[in-house]
Amino acid sequence: MREVKGGKFLVIPLLILAVFSGILIYSRTIAAQTPKLYWGSSGADVSKVQTKLRDWGYYKGPVDGVYGAGTADAVKRFQAKNGLTADGVVGPATWEALGFPTARSGEYQPSRGISARDDIYLLARVVNGEAANEPHLGKVAVAAVILNRVESDKFPNTLAGVIYQPHAFESITNGIANRQPSEESVKAAQDAMNGWDPTQGALFFWNPSKPVSSWIWSRPIITTIGDHVFAK
Repeated sequence: MREVKGGKFLVIPLLILAVFSGILIYSRTIAAQTPKLYWGSSGADVSKVQTKLRDWGYYKGPVDGVYGAGTADAVKRFQAKNGLTADGVVGPATWEALGFPTARSGEYQPSRGISARDDIYLLARVVNGEAANEPHLGKVAVAAVILNRVESDKFPNTLAGVIYQPHAFESITNGIANRQPSEESVKAAQDAMNGWDPTQGALFFWNPSKPVSSWIWSRPIITTIGDHVFAK
């Protein structure tokens, strides 16, 4: 068989094309799964939003797949509590805050093969918001506290539930956690996911240099890492 002249040089371009095609298809698929919703929308996607908002205490109406006044009000309350524009429209930022992957989040491709759809990305955003100036150990410690809450019967039993519990984390309330996390924050989240807990089971952390509730000081303190105190 005669070799096609220069054929071997076509392999790399074709592979690159295949990769970008796959990314494009993936992004479009995710976008199709999280369409923009607003008053008047209906269907299964509205039911997803209603269910999540009902579970988190924002929505009291029926899960009927109809985006009416009750759903719009619940969305606005959720957005306001989580540092988002309270416009009652479920766009990419609100989908992400509700714990659903979007085409926007799917564009993030951190190192070490971590998928943007993994819980690790959501965890990394909060670590970045709560401990951006902390050393790596301090970032891992904050991530560990969040994961410890998921395992505790005193808190919601899902990562998104813990993170978006009203007033649980300042960076969620003020919207800082919606920013893209640093590679260091992603690595810290990954380390915590892999079982590293430098807090020895802590459920709370706070910065004593900032205004905090006097109640928090009643918690049994375990350790101090960086600028944060960690307690049971």
